Amino acid sequence: MTNQSVRVGLMGMGTVGTGVYRLVESHQEDLSQQTGMNIEIARILVQDKEKKRTIDVESDLFTDDPDSLLQDPEIDVIVEVMGGVERTREHILAALQQGKHVVTANKDLMAVHGGELLEEAAKNGCDLFYEASVAGGIPILRALVEGFSSDRITKMMGIVNGTSNYILTKMSQEGGNYEDVLKEAQELGYAEADPTADMGGLDAARKMSILSTLGFHVGMNLDEVDCNGMENVTLEDIEYAEQLGYTIKLIGIAKQDDNLIEVSVEPTMLKHSHPLSSVHGVFNAVYVYGEAVGETMFYGPGAGELPTANAVVSDLVTVVKNMKLGVNGRGMVAPYKEKKLKKDEEIFSKYFMRLLVDDQSGVLAQITQKLAGYDVSIEQVIQRPHHLEHKAELIIVTHQSSKKGIQEVLSELEKLEHIEEIKSYYRVENGD
Repeated sequence: MTNQSVRVGLMGMGTVGTGVYRLVESHQEDLSQQTGMNIEIARILVQDKEKKRTIDVESDLFTDDPDSLLQDPEIDVIVEVMGGVERTREHILAALQQGKHVVTANKDLMAVHGGELLEEAAKNGCDLFYEASVAGGIPILRALVEGFSSDRITKMMGIVNGTSNYILTKMSQEGGNYEDVLKEAQELGYAEADPTADMGGLDAARKMSILSTLGFHVGMNLDEVDCNGMENVTLEDIEYAEQLGYTIKLIGIAKQDDNLIEVSVEPTMLKHSHPLSSVHGVFNAVYVYGEAVGETMFYGPGAGELPTANAVVSDLVTVVKNMKLGVNGRGMVAPYKEKKLKKDEEIFSKYFMRLLVDDQSGVLAQITQKLAGYDVSIEQVIQRPHHLEHKAELIIVTHQSSKKGIQEVLSELEKLEHIEEIKSYYRVENGD
């Protein structure tokens, strides 16, 4: 850092990297007023230096050698928006060991190696910020670290994947089936050609791992997030949910009771009155429960060039301000609490079940008896005729039951002679 300028090495020039360059170059006056410094993008790491870009950039800024950024003593901050995990981890570790501050939008990296990288940043007195890694343009991570610093967070619920939310919204509002709506989302560019990470819940699980690490101050590993995707959600499920007053969303839930933690991603039925039920399309939202503040919700675009780039540049501004104040390395707190995960018998929720059964007397009584054997009681039950002769669909919503109890009940129900098929089951959240 010179007296008047901070030099930035930008790693990646895809959609988000282009947005970062565009914002830094076009907002120079505002950035200078906020930080008292000139922020200069000094070098840009790309795979192909000759590739045609959507904006004009001086060709001599481009390099395909990461060391020309990482080993340059005149570069103060690395902004990483190129993606990847292991190779990118090595680059960020090298940057931190050289005393360079880092801003990243890389949720995959932070979900897997966030604890290690934060410890390395603290050891070297460096900032490591990653606001853009969760929910794009929503400033949720800064809110958790700063806004809730004196509070104790008990629960976080979120729609943190815009692709899955877009598809469920279209299915709910327009009655399309999953395959058709997914194809449309791919054609519009909302879904990847390989949608596995979005539809299977992995993308949301990475983000919930990051949120729970910050919100509960523990090192949550990605493989500790119970993850179930939305590929099997049907139009019939959505219609039954609607009749019962619920909306189906792919929800990430992180909950802490008596220092015991559960984190999951799964299709969940929400009461229409819950604020997350009204979050449609590609938008994201995170609902946070704090002991002192009560309930708050953060809502906004979850992806896109400029919303995500704005979060990156906001982190960059914070780094520069910290440099002027000499307080780098104190912004993000590494996990410091012991992690205690709930067992399945300690995780409680209501559940929805849809069963195809023989349409004859005594079947519901058998099912009720099985449920009672595992301390599962019924809150609502609806029986509908089925197009198959002598068959009916049985819709059950339980009272609060343990996850273990529900799993054991489902296993037992599969063995009953008069149950043709367990069509679906979902967690039910009333917002309490």
